[in-house]
Amino acid sequence: MFAAEKLIKMALEEDLGSGDVTTLATVPPGTVARALIRTKQECLAAGIQILGLVFRTLDASLKVEARVGDSDRLKPGDPLLAVTGNVVSILMAERVALNFVQRLCGVATLTFAYVEAVADYPAEIVDTRKTTPGWRSLEKYAVQVGGGRNHRHGLFDGILIKDNHIRAAGTITDAVGHARRLAPHGLRIEVEAADLNEVREAARCGAEIILLDNMDEEQLREAVGLVRREHPGIKLEASGGITLETVAGVAATGVDFISVGALTHSAPAIDISLDLVS
Repeated sequence: MFAAEKLIKMALEEDLGSGDVTTLATVPPGTVARALIRTKQECLAAGIQILGLVFRTLDASLKVEARVGDSDRLKPGDPLLAVTGNVVSILMAERVALNFVQRLCGVATLTFAYVEAVADYPAEIVDTRKTTPGWRSLEKYAVQVGGGRNHRHGLFDGILIKDNHIRAAGTITDAVGHARRLAPHGLRIEVEAADLNEVREAARCGAEIILLDNMDEEQLREAVGLVRREHPGIKLEASGGITLETVAGVAATGVDFISVGALTHSAPAIDISLDLVS
């Protein structure tokens, strides 16, 4: 919540500047009303507490009443939250509040669609570090609301040896060896592999997870078969260009995880509006 509070204050300062000249010029001081925030699309609710926090941050006297909880499935017209109090404050906070909730509902809704698409398989949908700068904790929370799983939160809490690390170290074996000697105790080692030769090398040198990068379904099946036969304890993650149309086919290959950058970098915002109702 601390990250949300900082972002909310920055967003309000950015939007308000020296003041909301339109609202101050048109709304009589002291006008009190009630507003409803409603979705115009089917979606999964996410960020409802944050939505209320925007209004309370701008004006602590505003009364907010959540109508739904995170992960609730909504249909067009359903209210998310009611806010009552000074109309000037409500309108000043309106756009920032909607920006937060539209974004978070969008991430949760897209994640849920991916999770539903692979429901017949054991594979888990995971996110990536391809997040909006400053929004990572919020967007990763929305992924969880949508039923997805978080990958690394940052460079500090997981070892993922990618192509550039391998080039710099010399080989996959060299990179894994360095990681075993120097990395903090307890962190699992994941290695990116672009083909079956790299899968074999990563498995032989002790990778605990192998990321199968940009492989087609045939290559994924071969990699899964190879690892399951020879190194059954290793987990496998598919990644790279996976869409809603292709994710079920990827899951059917037998991988354990499917990482999807689009969950956070391409989720469309949900159409949500605020209307004064009394």
